Amino acid sequence: MIAERTRVSSSWLELREPADAGARSRELVERLRPRFPAIGGLVIHDLASGTGSMGRWLAPLLPGPQRWVLHDLDEDLLGFAAVEAPPATADGDSVVIETRRSDVTELQPEDLAGATLITASALIDLLTHEELARLVDSCVEAGCPALLSLSVVGEVALVPADPFDSLVAAAFDAHQRRLTGRGRLLGPNAAAAAAEAFRDRRAKVLARPSAWRLGAPEAALTATWFTGWIRAACEQSPDLAAAAGSYTSRRLAEARAGELAVTVGHTDLLVLP
Repeated sequence: MIAERTRVSSSWLELREPADAGARSRELVERLRPRFPAIGGLVIHDLASGTGSMGRWLAPLLPGPQRWVLHDLDEDLLGFAAVEAPPATADGDSVVIETRRSDVTELQPEDLAGATLITASALIDLLTHEELARLVDSCVEAGCPALLSLSVVGEVALVPADPFDSLVAAAFDAHQRRLTGRGRLLGPNAAAAAAEAFRDRRAKVLARPSAWRLGAPEAALTATWFTGWIRAACEQSPDLAAAAGSYTSRRLAEARAGELAVTVGHTDLLVLP
């Protein structure tokens, strides 16, 4: 979690976990595997780890043994992650979980010392330019690969389409880039800004799309996502609220009936030193 950020509930993270797992790029994981030693184990630092969903997805795809160091400000989420640890690695070795209550915007290079891999999911779009620069510096100093997944890119498509969709999408993107007490958030610009910052530090960066594609089987997630989407848009542009009532009711009815399909664009980045 990030300081000054609205607390994210474990129920929301649980609801989105299957969609996150289905969206993340497995191709980038395959690019990672040859870089790891056959023996000796992995030490993976997961930044803003939440309930630990990244570990549950990634640990079974990589060799072991593995030690995951989970960084988050929310002690309740860290407790959930410690209990719901990945059962085993790709070759059946053990996974050990260590939790650290910490603000990832304030990490120092020594906090990542000894890391074999650094991961984060749905994180960098919540950072300011200055916070991203510090995070990039810490990752580069660690001298290991970094896998940064599920950064929003400002691409949302709803089917069936509605003329009001584009107004909500524009307001939501502006909300993602809003000015906060920490500075202006990067929002949909984060993936491109991170790639540029890592390349400026002579790292190789691979980017792959990792969109959510939600349909009838994900009706509950679609309805919950839509509620947050429209709320943030109206918070950013209050003039939308007056016209949003019937639109919201109609869209939520479609979502709950499994009649609304949603694509939410994300990007995964693999950084290779």
